[in-house]
Amino acid sequence: MAFPTQTESQTYAPAQMKAACTTFLQAYPTYQTTQLLDAWRQTEYGRLDSQKQIYLDYTGGGLYAECQLDDHMEILKKQVLGNPHSANPTSLAMTEMVEGTRQTILNYFNASPDEYIAVFTMNASNGLKLIGEAYPFQQGGQYVLTYDNHNSVNGIREFVRSGGAKFSYAPLTAPDLRIDEAALDKLLTSANPDHANLFAFPAQSNFSGVKHPLSLIAHAQSLGWDVCLDAAAFVPTNRLDLSQQKPEFVVMSFYKMFGYPTGLGMLLIRKSVLDKLHRPWFAGGTVNFASVQAQGHYLAPNEAAFEDGTVNYLNIPAIQIGLEHLQKVGVETIGERVRCLTGWLLDQLLALKHDNGRSMIRIYGPANTQMRGGTITLNFYDPDGRLLDYRRVEELANEKGISLRTGCFCNPGAGEMAEGLTREDMLAGLAESEDMTLPRFMQIIQHRGNKSAGAIRISVGIASNFADAYRFMDFAASFCNKTNLNIGQVTFDIASCRVIRDGS
Repeated sequence: MAFPTQTESQTYAPAQMKAACTTFLQAYPTYQTTQLLDAWRQTEYGRLDSQKQIYLDYTGGGLYAECQLDDHMEILKKQVLGNPHSANPTSLAMTEMVEGTRQTILNYFNASPDEYIAVFTMNASNGLKLIGEAYPFQQGGQYVLTYDNHNSVNGIREFVRSGGAKFSYAPLTAPDLRIDEAALDKLLTSANPDHANLFAFPAQSNFSGVKHPLSLIAHAQSLGWDVCLDAAAFVPTNRLDLSQQKPEFVVMSFYKMFGYPTGLGMLLIRKSVLDKLHRPWFAGGTVNFASVQAQGHYLAPNEAAFEDGTVNYLNIPAIQIGLEHLQKVGVETIGERVRCLTGWLLDQLLALKHDNGRSMIRIYGPANTQMRGGTITLNFYDPDGRLLDYRRVEELANEKGISLRTGCFCNPGAGEMAEGLTREDMLAGLAESEDMTLPRFMQIIQHRGNKSAGAIRISVGIASNFADAYRFMDFAASFCNKTNLNIGQVTFDIASCRVIRDGS
């Protein structure tokens, strides 16, 4: 059987982009309802085109609009703002802004102030650490999480271990990498309701883009579990309504939603769980009173008890500006654009073939847009089915001005299941030596059956357009008939890392 060559079927030349866009709009007509974002691309995100950047790392970090910076700088230029821990005029003005932003956040997520408190954090990871250190993990209690979780959720298991509780992982099902709900149910029904039990999962995977069912929240709660929802990858393009789903904890980072400011996240805590939580220390801002001589303290109530020291108060008004920016177009509009572009990219990537008919691409996760977001994780393979070095692919993308991400994206569980890596595979690397380099670890894994220790991730968002997707496909198609020998060697060095064996 004769197969068409790349030049016959897989070209993405600039001259063909207009015709390709017409075909795209026929397949995804609702994309045209998102045209306001094209206007914003020119006025608010024009630096992308002026610098010829193709930004495909929205899961790593959102992009800010120019108007967000202008509005924030206007506040800072015109007002005198002091530390909100004081009670002078400048401090009271700042306190009003901080508390106003706190209320705006609750309103945005439809979270009643009668049910939730809003704690400012440095980022989602900081919020998860606050949960881990304050939750009463004790002997007889359990912590259940899914294989698909960020390392900051995995890290809570160290608090579980030190408290004497147990932790268990619910696996994922291939090939879509969705939660194995039958296996999860066995774990949830095994808990002792007389102890504190916590279940943690992401609303959307930062690895595969899978949207996990939010109905799991109420189901786990009906079995006596508290629930921690990692919403960091979900809320940039989806509406989270906390009047409908009411997890005990929600974490997020604002820079992932609208790019600016960095260094600020949010931990939403349901008031009904506050009495369970015990902070292991106190700091400035978290106490109403502390004594050196009496060696005692009174912890501040509600969110103040969790906000160690002085909050990042000058940047907090930028959160309100960012949320208002999203509301101008609506997160649903952003989500629809993301869905259309993701669908087209999936269609095109899966159609890529070498001249011998072999697929060029393997996608980890759903191959369509059903219950998935705008994150696509993949690897390239040569005509003989051998893995192309994803690090070299990244270097070549850099040369084209394409910003993507490679590695395991701080989500080792999803990566291990996506590649079919076993416990024995991982132990082979951990047993090697104290000083392990990533290239050496990759070599060990790849020699165990053409497996990969990482992948390539692209993600679309608020400022993405069809031209970005088309130009990435032009880059992807360039690997037709290529092998590791003719794409060149990786040129950057990776420092060694220290091997830590949990529980040792």
